[in-house]
Order: sequence, then structure tokens, then C-alpha cells
Amino acid sequence: MRIEVRLFAQARERVGSAHARLELPDGSPVSDALTALGRVHPELVELRPHLAVAIDGVLARATDTLADGNELALLPPVSGG
Repeated sequence: MRIEVRLFAQARERVGSAHARLELPDGSPVSDALTALGRVHPELVELRPHLAVAIDGVLARATDTLADGNELALLPPVSGG
């Protein structure tokens, strides 16, 4: 299955692009997508613990299952005051 990845803030800066594409086995969990993305873009590995992840605009957990055509967004931590 094909997953579109959107990168924001530091993730986008490190990769040099706002978009990436992954090919994964059907029914892969988010954690597998993040591992695969880290293999292709090792500069993202240290950011991983600090990123929130969304599937098609909805916050997701590492165990959530992906489907063909999903958009996976890597969201930076948000601070406010």
C-alpha cells in the first residue's frame, strides 16, 4: 500500500521537503511507517519521540492501522503561553 507523508516544522527542515511517500505491507501500523520513514530519512529518528502523528487529519497512536492512500502527518510539539 502507498502512504503519503506530510512533514511540518523541524521534520520538513531536516528532510528538505514537506512530502514523502512510503510503500508498506497492507495493514501496517503507524509504528511500522515511522520505522520505515526513519530508514529512508535517518535525520528524523531523533525527532520521533517528540512528534505527534495524524492519519487523515485525526491524531493517531503507534498501534493504529494504516490503509492504502492514507495521509500520515508528522506534527511538531506545540508550546504556548
